[in-house]
Amino acid sequence: MGRFRGGLRCIKYLLLGFNLLFWLAGSAVIGFGLWFRFGGTMKDFSSEDKSPEYFYMGLYVLVGAGALMMAVGFFGCCGAMRESQCVLGSFFTCLLVIFAAEVTTGVFAFIGKGVAIRHVQTMYEEAYNDYLKDRGKGNGTLITFHSTFQCCGKESSEQVQPTCPKELLGHKNCIDEIEAIISVKLQLIGIVGIGIAGLTIFGMIFSMVLCCAIRNSRDVI
Repeated sequence: MGRFRGGLRCIKYLLLGFNLLFWLAGSAVIGFGLWFRFGGTMKDFSSEDKSPEYFYMGLYVLVGAGALMMAVGFFGCCGAMRESQCVLGSFFTCLLVIFAAEVTTGVFAFIGKGVAIRHVQTMYEEAYNDYLKDRGKGNGTLITFHSTFQCCGKESSEQVQPTCPKELLGHKNCIDEIEAIISVKLQLIGIVGIGIAGLTIFGMIFSMVLCCAIRNSRDVI
């Protein structure tokens, strides 16, 4: 009986440690997603009429999952401390939802990468053509693209030189830069999503083991 209680206590502390790690991971995921959305390379697009919503969709799911992770981390600590089967069962269900959301984000980031890149490239092509037709109409959007991706024009920068960043040295094809930058960012999003999904598997295992151990201990008593 003493050995059984000792094992139960060990599992409980493992679950508490997991929930602390999970809460911190949720904070990091929220910060990561918000920085990608409102800071870094893509921040200027939030003020544009046409923004790459397909790219942002994965970030919205990621931030939502991060917020849920923080709430669930606290929720799981309460369940482990009180040794409540009901709370632990709810904790398991929440982890399952987070697992599904993170896997969806990871799959979206890897499989939908090509679609997201083409979407942003099409936006650039439209702004580029609008600028050539009317040099006042597409000016702001094109400047945003050039400033964000640190590039200028396509095959040549001569036609759009006034919209190019002054600090840019040499010519960089914006079509190529968009593909390179979006590809790297979506890969990071995918890695974070799949990594968090893997972490939730351990939480589900710990919660189920603890829940079964609590039930067995009560049956013994």
